[in-house]
Amino acid sequence: MSTEEKAWKRFLQQGIYYIVNPFVRLLIKLGFTPNAVTMTGFIMNIGVAVIFIIGAEDENRANYAYVGWAGFLIMMAGLFDMLDGQVARMGNMGSTFGALFDSVLDRYSELVMFLGICYYLIAHDYFLSSLFAFVALIGSMMVSYTRARAEGLGIECKGGFFQRPERVVLIALAGMFCGLTAYLFGDFKLHIPGVPFSVFETMSVFTFPLAILAVFTNVTAFSRLMGAKKSLEEKEARELHQQTARSFEAVKDNTVTPV
Repeated sequence: MSTEEKAWKRFLQQGIYYIVNPFVRLLIKLGFTPNAVTMTGFIMNIGVAVIFIIGAEDENRANYAYVGWAGFLIMMAGLFDMLDGQVARMGNMGSTFGALFDSVLDRYSELVMFLGICYYLIAHDYFLSSLFAFVALIGSMMVSYTRARAEGLGIECKGGFFQRPERVVLIALAGMFCGLTAYLFGDFKLHIPGVPFSVFETMSVFTFPLAILAVFTNVTAFSRLMGAKKSLEEKEARELHQQTARSFEAVKDNTVTPV
């Protein structure tokens, strides 16, 4: 990540924290711990899956209200996912286990959310879109795993498109706009003469971003893998150089100069 990108990201984070910090202070005043905030976000994601499953059981395929409300709840859950770290910092309640707990529940939250999405899409015969959702799930898990494994080996592995915040915001906005589009324009389908299927429909507002996620989450995972490979090679080269230098110094110290 370049210096300009880091500066922009830091500026954006400060702007977000300026907005959410009053709510963070309220959570601390109400007695919320960072782990409680994390758990709240996870429970909300279970709610997301429940909404999708209920929507899947609705025989009216054109009722996109489920998608819209699920998108809204995804955004709210994502907000709590972001706030737990800030609660820990501002409330001086940070802990090593809290960081682990947050990471584990983040993975569970994403898995549960995609479970609901895939169930909904399959139930309403969006088979290709359900495949994209599943591939996006694979990419999302690998983005997180690549970073965790690289950091376990002692190197930093961040950056790339579609990290968790970007994924959450994209899916949430896609769901909300799908529901809003259905409310404003109904269940429309765009056909091109000679093409046996619709090239765009109301549901595409939600499924097209899933296809984008399916591609770019895996691109990000591969990019992190290549970045980790480069960092590991540089680390091994430095260690080899240091070892060679120590060996040379040892040989030099043990050399007896003839009288």
